[in-house]
Amino acid sequence: QVDLVESGGGLVQPGGSLTLSCAASQYTFDNYNIAWFRQAPGQEREGISCISNSREYTYYTDSVKGRFTISRDNAKNTVYLQMDSLKPEDTGVYYCATLPLCYSDYASFDESHYWGQGTQVTVSF
Repeated sequence: QVDLVESGGGLVQPGGSLTLSCAASQYTFDNYNIAWFRQAPGQEREGISCISNSREYTYYTDSVKGRFTISRDNAKNTVYLQMDSLKPEDTGVYYCATLPLCYSDYASFDESHYWGQGTQVTVSF
């Protein structure tokens, strides 16, 4: 069992920045690849980024590539998502989750297992 808790969401204007955190209670956190997902209003949840357990690989979907940066601090059992140049279409609930595979060109988003409860991000004037 891995308990994940997201934080850092809020209201931000277009062009602004936010940093989300995903904290885990599991002492073997560095065994897990971690992904970020988002669910926009009325849409399905989609995987947008992941980072491998050793930090060797990161993956981004085209919609966030160049604007979002994923990182992790295994000593703090925390994964971060730095979000810059935010757009209204980035609005949604953001979740973190574990996933089996995370490489630079592939992420097994459909096989994500442990989930956090989500944090709301709203990009609006």
